[in-house]
Amino acid sequence: MSSHNHQLERLVFFSDAVFAIAITLLVIEIHVPRLGLASDQVFLSELAALGPSIFGFVLSFLVIGALWAAHHRVFGMISAYSPSVMLPNLLMLLVIAFMPFATALMSSNPLSRVPEMFYSATLLLAALLQRWLFGRALRSGFLHADISPVDVAGALGRAWGLPVAAAMSLGLAWFWEGPNNFVLLTIPLLTRLFARLARARAQKAARQAGDIAKPPAPMEPAGEPAGTSVPGSAA
Repeated sequence: MSSHNHQLERLVFFSDAVFAIAITLLVIEIHVPRLGLASDQVFLSELAALGPSIFGFVLSFLVIGALWAAHHRVFGMISAYSPSVMLPNLLMLLVIAFMPFATALMSSNPLSRVPEMFYSATLLLAALLQRWLFGRALRSGFLHADISPVDVAGALGRAWGLPVAAAMSLGLAWFWEGPNNFVLLTIPLLTRLFARLARARAQKAARQAGDIAKPPAPMEPAGEPAGTSVPGSAA
């Protein structure tokens, strides 16, 4: 195994560990009610009060899971290590590790503008850093031989789904605190849409490049006019 392949494996393993720890720490902010001997109504009331925390946990779990799935997919397309991916990968992981705090702030202060905007801005920063990372990782010379330019375009296009959703959530948080988070549920649809559009553009560009590269067809020799004969031939 080459040194570069070993470095690539270490980067992926470290990234997976940070994702796993961050996604696990989300549940710590859901505090268990300790009521002792209490009526069912009291327990149900306390569980209902945990609704925002549970919603924040589920939402952030899905978002971090989407970030990890994209990271896993893209690094599965890479066959060689490039030092240029180290900085964007570390910065992205920094924001991922910060996600439990942003989630707790939003969940503990539901329907508040600043916590909602802070949460959406954190997601937007993580998504933009991941898009930067993918742009550096998916370069020719570092990919598996069976990865086509259309595959690269699809992966890069897919990476715009979360930034767009997070930006919309951030804008809506100024006017519509709380429900703005439901925009993030459109991430799967947006990723598929952007991936399809990017692949279609890449396929069209490949076809146009192929047409330009084709040599012009040879011209057919002009036929002899009807009723004429070749000089020197028999009448």
